[in-house]
Amino acid sequence: MENNYCVIMAGGVGSRFWPLSKINKPKQFLDILGTGRTLLQMTFDRFIKICTAENIYIVTSTNYKQIIKEQLPELSDEQILLEPARRNTAPCIAYANYKIFKKNPKANIVTAPSDHLILKENEFIKVIHEGLEFVSNKDAMLTLGIKPGRPETGYGYIQVNGNKNHNENKKIFKVKTFTEKPNKELAKVFFESGEFFWNAGIFIWSLKTIMNAFEAHLPEIDSLFKDGIDTYNTENEASFIRNTYNDCRNISIDYGIMEKADNVYVYGSNFGWADLGTWGSLHDNISKDENNNSIIGENVFSYDTDNCIVNMPENKLVVLQGLKDYIVVESEGILLICKKEDEQEIKQYVNDVKLKLGDKYL
Repeated sequence: MENNYCVIMAGGVGSRFWPLSKINKPKQFLDILGTGRTLLQMTFDRFIKICTAENIYIVTSTNYKQIIKEQLPELSDEQILLEPARRNTAPCIAYANYKIFKKNPKANIVTAPSDHLILKENEFIKVIHEGLEFVSNKDAMLTLGIKPGRPETGYGYIQVNGNKNHNENKKIFKVKTFTEKPNKELAKVFFESGEFFWNAGIFIWSLKTIMNAFEAHLPEIDSLFKDGIDTYNTENEASFIRNTYNDCRNISIDYGIMEKADNVYVYGSNFGWADLGTWGSLHDNISKDENNNSIIGENVFSYDTDNCIVNMPENKLVVLQGLKDYIVVESEGILLICKKEDEQEIKQYVNDVKLKLGDKYL
């Protein structure tokens, strides 16, 4: 267990959960499921069963340092990696790699988002342990794939290489292709073929393997972070990182490495996973009333209202009548009423508000 590490990516702004999620406190720092723990805290709680607290690192924006210290007081400043600018997942992973390398070059690492839902936690922990065992003995980068339950257009897909599996439990396959979010017709083909998994965006690798992959496929990013090898965990780290991010390109780990490398594998799993990226995905995964409404708020009265998600402050009295398939959310004086089928437009609504009114409501 001493070589097990976890990197939690917590820098997103969660604009599709506006107005509950705002720039100064995005969704990963909210108790969006009503459990008493925020999404970040729930992620930390899961990984504390896989590695020690001192081996968990959070990569986030410089703006969120104080929130993380309040929500996860177990972490030292050294474990909170602060990004001065958003540059997608590849730079954030490169940064974490070098931080961990200074501490333990023999590390095996799980890299995961901070805002996912895992319903079958025991199964998830079993999968992670088996994945860590796999990568510790093989020059392989492992991603977790979820067996599709429907032809979903909101997720990326991973195609496996036939039935060729690579370990005793016959759930780890060589990856054939990665595909971005498909249209409805293609999603149906993927679903029916049985050759595809949803891409959960959770990665497992040895530090040696991922650093070699950066050197091979993203050498310019690797070189930028390698230049600071003597500054990590010193007082000079922050200024070095500021300069590095100014010169660093914006690129995802999927596009930069996973889609190019030939030693990528997928663990086909089913641990009750959901990417809580939208109000609709939240509606799918929290309790509902007899009319399939998910209602958060003590004083909400609904009549002839079906299949809606409603999120209201505790002190707000709300009466809803005749709504079907709607999102109704109020937060800090901002009210959003939007058809569920149009929830992908929320990002555009946020942009329009910003253009007309500035950042005041964001």
